[in-house]
Amino acid sequence: MQSSNGCMRGLGSGEHCDSGCSEQKTVRPSVKRQAVEILVKEHGLSIVRACSVVRLSRTAWYRAPRSSMERDRGVVEVLNEIVARKPRWGFWKLHDRLRIEGHRINHKRLHRVYCAMKLNLPRRTKRRPPHRLRQPLAAPGGLNQIWAVDFMADTLYDGRLFRTFNVIDEGNREVLGIEVATSIPSPRVIRVMEQLIELHGKPQALRLDNGSEFTSIAFTEWCQSQAIELRFIQPGKPDQNAFIERFNKTYREEVLSAYVFESLAQIREVTDSWLVEYNEERPHESLGRVPPLTYLPRTPKVLAWVAGGES
Repeated sequence: MQSSNGCMRGLGSGEHCDSGCSEQKTVRPSVKRQAVEILVKEHGLSIVRACSVVRLSRTAWYRAPRSSMERDRGVVEVLNEIVARKPRWGFWKLHDRLRIEGHRINHKRLHRVYCAMKLNLPRRTKRRPPHRLRQPLAAPGGLNQIWAVDFMADTLYDGRLFRTFNVIDEGNREVLGIEVATSIPSPRVIRVMEQLIELHGKPQALRLDNGSEFTSIAFTEWCQSQAIELRFIQPGKPDQNAFIERFNKTYREEVLSAYVFESLAQIREVTDSWLVEYNEERPHESLGRVPPLTYLPRTPKVLAWVAGGES
């Protein structure tokens, strides 16, 4: 009824709508080309006459049609290239950037291709790990050349989560400290590192993974101010920090998995006692079956701290 009313609107008495609505429907060239083909093959009209009947130019009839993908290939390529570099940019920012780079593409055509590629939908970008160079894993010949740091996680008996921040000296595999807390953000990591530097001296470099605490601006700027080199391992390659990974296994087997802890205070108490044993009594196979402090001892001040004199 709506179309009939639309046709009848504006007609006076005695007028009919035999000729249809005044608005003509637009016919696409592909449809006209099919009509010409029917007129030529089935009705025997010449191409000139058939093109004239359907109002299709003979140039359009003889020219081979190109697919939309072929016509827009150049636009697709430049869009893919810039979206790969700037995945969070919207349409107008991409349009303006392409004009700055010298691509003169009509904005309506660009938007049509942009929508056809479904770039107008929310794009979820994957967090890309930073590119890291593989660092050589050779045991240094002295102390405070390279410290290795890492985090561990476990739960108390009641299910509460806690973390440990472990620091060892790769020179003698000595455990310099283990911080235990429910949360250890980068400011706390910096505070622990400052305490360890005050007791043991400053390391030349740190070997560490790509955790958010280590890649934060606060921690990286603090290391830069202390002239401490950061040797990040490659993402997904924990074997490149093998010294502390091996220690983490021992700490978990002999402490974290060996006891049922009800509080952080219990973990700290057991850990402090175990560290003395680990550094002074427990033979280390890679050190010639001697403890770390026997293999390469530190100053008396640090030895007193490890024994609990300053804890």
